[in-house]
Amino acid sequence: MTGKYYEEFEVGETIEHDKRRTVSEADNQAFCDMTMNQQPLHLDAAFAAETQFGERLVNGLYTMSLAVGLTVPDTTDGTAVANLSYDNVEHPNPVFHGDTIRVQSTVTDKRETSDGERGTVTMHVEVFKVDGDASDEPLVCEFDRTALVVNNNSKSESA
Repeated sequence: MTGKYYEEFEVGETIEHDKRRTVSEADNQAFCDMTMNQQPLHLDAAFAAETQFGERLVNGLYTMSLAVGLTVPDTTDGTAVANLSYDNVEHPNPVFHGDTIRVQSTVTDKRETSDGERGTVTMHVEVFKVDGDASDEPLVCEFDRTALVVNNNSKSESA
């Protein structure tokens, strides 16, 4: 378990997630197949070539899902009771096959539950395309994630 307990999160802290991922054509195809999203902009090279993007786009929900997965080891791995919401989702720039993404999370709010055994933690998650130049990493997705996590103090007190 590598996640944080409720009391370990600090409002205002930014967590730079070390894991990165290069998105492959197979990743995008598999996600579209699993979700039954057959949008030609994601899957049809000839169709996508005629659009303003000139090539296939990675499904935005895959980008978001991958971002959550990349954040879990540093945030809620083993401590999450549930993800409660994903809000304010935006995709300001596209992701293409072969792009590498990195993620950072900033804790924006936390509230302990009335029983003191858990708490909600809200993080603003930002996803960037890594282009080799750290000063030019376009934002490709951002959203707010709220999770219910256990409070370690209450666990040790009740044990």
